[in-house]
Amino acid sequence: MLPEPIQNLVFALERLPGIGPKTASRLAFYLLRAPEEVSGQLAKALADFKTKIAFCQECFNITSAGRERCEICENGQRDGAIICVVEEPLDMLALERIGAYRGKYHVLQGVLSPIEGIGPDDLKIKPLLERIQRGGVQEVILATNPSMEGEATAQYLHPRLQSLGVRVTRLARGLPVGGDLEYADQNTLLRALSGRHEMS
Repeated sequence: MLPEPIQNLVFALERLPGIGPKTASRLAFYLLRAPEEVSGQLAKALADFKTKIAFCQECFNITSAGRERCEICENGQRDGAIICVVEEPLDMLALERIGAYRGKYHVLQGVLSPIEGIGPDDLKIKPLLERIQRGGVQEVILATNPSMEGEATAQYLHPRLQSLGVRVTRLARGLPVGGDLEYADQNTLLRALSGRHEMS
């Protein structure tokens, strides 16, 4: 039997995605042996995380508390005529790392998932539609993940966005660089075949 504080920490860590009982126990015992400043820094970071982070009122990306809009929404160099719709802030960060996209974003804060009870009203769909209705947007890129939920969300959004008179595009899907055809699944091959283009 472990002392209650360690059990509580293990249970708390287990609730995090991707962390099972063994990893949670390993982390808890690491923190027990580590210098006090390590656990202190972790505790402060967790407290600050909840009190010093907010969501942008325009795109729903994360930003510093006290700011109404994030840095990307306030950046006059970004093209407001193109909005890339992503599921989570991490997806936006992945696109930003490329350095090739110069438009703005809209973070849905999830995807449609009837099994988990997540419907359109649980996502930031209404603010997206309102944002487009205000004018100035010419293209919306649907960059949801190629999962069943991501596809369902894109299919739900497509007709609603199209009815507002904007061009609706979807990120291309296909074979990864360095991948072998023999190891690709049927859906990936099908998407790669249907998304083929002229060689230049």
